[in-house]
Amino acid sequence: MQSKARLYGRAYCHLCEEMAQALRSLGIEFQEIDVDSDPALDESYGENVPVLTDAGGTELCRHRLTPEAIKKLS
Repeated sequence: MQSKARLYGRAYCHLCEEMAQALRSLGIEFQEIDVDSDPALDESYGENVPVLTDAGGTELCRHRLTPEAIKKLS
């Protein structure tokens, strides 16, 4: 099954962990992408994580999971 979403974040980021935990609790399939694993992603996102996108790459929310993002993924 293909993930509905991508979560861009980094290790030791409490906001990233909070968003991942919330997505799991809602049963939303997502792929976690570590921005520190790719210099281009690190350059793009910097400290601006977590970022949640749909499978097509459209940004749904940043920093906190929003009701609008949940609705789009449900």
